[in-house]
Amino acid sequence: MTDFTSFLEKIDNEDHREKTAEVLDWVKSTYPQLETEIKWNQPMFTDHGTFIIGFSVSKKHLAVAPESVTMTHVEEDIVKAGYDYTKELVRIPWKGEVDYELLAKMIDFNIWDKANCETFWRK
Repeated sequence: MTDFTSFLEKIDNEDHREKTAEVLDWVKSTYPQLETEIKWNQPMFTDHGTFIIGFSVSKKHLAVAPESVTMTHVEEDIVKAGYDYTKELVRIPWKGEVDYELLAKMIDFNIWDKANCETFWRK
């Protein structure tokens, strides 16, 4: 299990660091069965060696990346939450609220859909 402390220490803005830590802690406590990793300088969660969800930070937002299949699956919920998004990620503005129900829906879908996946990414 990877500790995200070194990743978090690199976030200069204290509010951004705290919000990122809150989200990562929520995932860890809600899904204790998931492994934590840092790949491509991004904290991510995996299940039996397959990617479930990853996060990255920018000046304007916390980005959530669950893979494009999952984005399509939850697109309506993303729109309802009012988040900006692309086919690969959701942007949660630093000043906005985190929709934990949406995060749970993404994670639950990936755990279920990738239960028999033997690769890191979907093929």
